[in-house]
Amino acid sequence: MAGGVVVEGTTNVDRTEAPVTWKAYLVCAFAAFGGIFFGYDTGWMSGVLAMPYFITLYTGMEYDYTHDNGDGTFGAPIGVAVKDFHLPSSQQSLFTSMLSCGTFFGALIGGDVADFIGRRLTIIAGCLIFCVGCIMQIASTNQEALFVLGRLVAGGGVGFISAVVILYMSEIAPKKVRGAMVSGYQFCITIGILLANCVVYATQARPDTGSYRIPIGIQFLWSIILGTGLFFLPESPRYFVKKGKIAEAAKALAFVRGQPEDSDYIKDELAEIVANNEYELQVVPQTSYVGSWLACFKGSLSKGNSPIRRTLLGTGMQMMQQLTGINFIFYFGPVFFKQLGTIKNVFLISMVTTLVNVLSTPASFWLIEKLGRRALLLGGGSGMIVAQFIVGALGVTAGRAEANNPAAVQAMIAFICINISFFAVTWGPTAWVIVGEVFPLPIRSRGVGISTASNWFWNTIIGVITPYLVGDDQAALGPKVFFLWGSLCCLSVTFAYFLVPELKGLSLEQADFCMAEVTPRKSAAWKPSHTFAAEMNLVHDEKPIANATEAPIGEDRV
Repeated sequence: MAGGVVVEGTTNVDRTEAPVTWKAYLVCAFAAFGGIFFGYDTGWMSGVLAMPYFITLYTGMEYDYTHDNGDGTFGAPIGVAVKDFHLPSSQQSLFTSMLSCGTFFGALIGGDVADFIGRRLTIIAGCLIFCVGCIMQIASTNQEALFVLGRLVAGGGVGFISAVVILYMSEIAPKKVRGAMVSGYQFCITIGILLANCVVYATQARPDTGSYRIPIGIQFLWSIILGTGLFFLPESPRYFVKKGKIAEAAKALAFVRGQPEDSDYIKDELAEIVANNEYELQVVPQTSYVGSWLACFKGSLSKGNSPIRRTLLGTGMQMMQQLTGINFIFYFGPVFFKQLGTIKNVFLISMVTTLVNVLSTPASFWLIEKLGRRALLLGGGSGMIVAQFIVGALGVTAGRAEANNPAAVQAMIAFICINISFFAVTWGPTAWVIVGEVFPLPIRSRGVGISTASNWFWNTIIGVITPYLVGDDQAALGPKVFFLWGSLCCLSVTFAYFLVPELKGLSLEQADFCMAEVTPRKSAAWKPSHTFAAEMNLVHDEKPIANATEAPIGEDRV
């Protein structure tokens, strides 16, 4: 019994979810739009750091926008060498990392708020907070404190959105295409980065505040689109189950599955969600507010389905994704490309790398359901290791700036693009998919929040230390930093091999059984043998389903 309503489900493991319909695709696709926030902010900040006007604003160094360089380009610093015309490493670090710092706290708070007011309203609140942060950044001129505070506040909004969008999508996406649907979030991140680079490329030569204010201001559009659209989408049915509102859960589930509320498909899926929640509440009781947070860290590390093991998996996945070094390119690409010495238009090269990111990601929609999560992580991580070590090797030999070898630099750019492509198809989307799959309903919102916060924590660390690692005024590693990223990718692949289970084609409830019954290395061969409804003795007499209203995609109706 849940919420005063008796629900009964099926013992048939193939009938725990309604067939896939186009409505589910459309709802998830719109929710994935939240990735635009993450990607766009990553893209515009990297470009703004290299803008002449922005550098002048915060350093006082002057710039001649009309100077003819004799190679078809215009503009040169006044009274200072080109290589010295940049923001100090400390300032680059502060501006870049502050948004990630805000998102760290935003993700933690957003995961908590989502259990009180719902997934949908939390995302809308994130849009409003994000807008406040954008206003503060636009209002600043050379006021570093106001700009940094605006970055922090906007980061809080992005944290709300990044954590809860993954939670929302995972809870409403059909199991057969959940990986592909959640991968759409990563695709939107790549689109956001590309859009930002296009805008920055168009404004980077402006000799006024519009150079950086236009890229910032465009972000209001993303907030309006996502916030308005969510007013018309349903709440997550699993949120209603967690709150004991079974009638509302049935209504929401019927909407996203495209079935009538009295459909046997809806009844069976709802019963499975309720039974799983009641089972997990016996394992992870909700004693108090503090207890609900501490529940994420209970249990034994040796048990695959214990809360602490799942939290380790979720936070570890996000940490390993960031340690691949991918955001080094997107945060500091223009600055790094300028250091290579032979690239005249660093903004154009940044656009090329982001275009590679966008065009590669859609392949993950098919591969993540065809090959599975583990295969993508292991194969993609191995490819990144090879590409990054090649970039590092070229960078310390023929690609050195003093060697002035354009061909070698072009080869480095090519392997950087190959590295980005491997990430875009594998670690980029798959890390988000796994975080959305591994937590049981009683701790799912907080578990996803903690895991997303881990992403932003390590994002912050990378944002803080990278300018010091590659800055000419600091460690000056330059291309040698790719040896570091390649080595950390080895750690990521090892983590995936020993700790990441294969959850392809399983419902969120079946994923719980999988992690409880087999080790990650044997999970690909695991098949569900019974349902949670059977486990909790909440079953009805089996009968053929005859009242489904829409044909499933890619299969015949039962």
